[in-house]
Amino acid sequence: MDIWPELFPVLHAYIPALAAIVIIALLLWGMDWLLLGRRPELGAELRLPRQLIMLLLALSGVLVVLLLIPMSDATRGQVLSLFGLLVTGVVALSSTTFVANAMAGLMLRNVGSFRSGDFIRVGDQFGRVTERGLFHTEIQTEERELTSLPNLYLINNPVTVVRTSGTIVSATLSLGYDISRKRIEALLKKAAEEAGLEEPFVQVRNLGDFSVSYRIAGFLAEIKQLLTARSNLQKSILDVLHADGIEIVSPAFMNQRPLPEGRRVIPEAGSAEMETQQAVAEEEPEALIFDKAEEAEKQEMERIELTGLKQQLEEFEKLKGAAAESEQTRIDAEIDEVRLRLETLSQQLDKPENTSS
Repeated sequence: MDIWPELFPVLHAYIPALAAIVIIALLLWGMDWLLLGRRPELGAELRLPRQLIMLLLALSGVLVVLLLIPMSDATRGQVLSLFGLLVTGVVALSSTTFVANAMAGLMLRNVGSFRSGDFIRVGDQFGRVTERGLFHTEIQTEERELTSLPNLYLINNPVTVVRTSGTIVSATLSLGYDISRKRIEALLKKAAEEAGLEEPFVQVRNLGDFSVSYRIAGFLAEIKQLLTARSNLQKSILDVLHADGIEIVSPAFMNQRPLPEGRRVIPEAGSAEMETQQAVAEEEPEALIFDKAEEAEKQEMERIELTGLKQQLEEFEKLKGAAAESEQTRIDAEIDEVRLRLETLSQQLDKPENTSS
């Protein structure tokens, strides 16, 4: 029995929908490769808008297919209503955190309290910012680990940002009442200066029952070496106080080993050659610890410079149109320099190794 005459009208009615499915599938595949596939090294911040575009394209494709499927107007209205309810339900169920984090991300960008590469502290978390996404902010910790913090968490908790113009590095220690305060202050300031800190100052934080608590602090202009500066300050305190014959122990210090009378608890000084070798071997660890944060800060500064150069180019173009012929040659030379720098920056930002992963 030949059923083709009966099936042909049915299949013919579905041909537009089937063709649309094929075309939409190819279109989504091509857009996925164009936006995401050919740039797998893109970080979360740059991938997010591309992923949202893919989501909108996919929803639009499903809507087009539903409109092309042959069905009665009443059935089509019910299907479209069901589709709308499903989309609305998904958004509603995830809106508590989804929308809240998105709004928090927009708020953080508008406020601009920190940017990529900055040192921040939120609660127990401390590190340098590597990515600022719409829903989360990523920091690189002192252990070189990457930690993602929801933007809503950053809004609901105090965020401490280390100023790029410099910060205060300090250390606290307790010493006995038998040592002159003026002597301690002079030695602590010396230790801070040897550690590379500017304008050092000493504070007496507490007069305890058995000891005095001192705080030595100084200004650090290059904040990228923050971890090294903190370590160097404490090393310098040990070296300077021990070299001056001061024991860094409180009167409550107890040692179960019998010591000869007059023996001080100070380590023996190493040879000059040993100290020189140790200084050479001790390299600043920030380059290793905050490698991704350094790259993120570099890209952030390049994007800022790129925006400024584009504005500068527009200003030169306007000046050229109103300038005299004698000035146009000079303006043309400046325009060429700006365009060359723009091209160089654009190439650097497009390189895979210069993109956060």
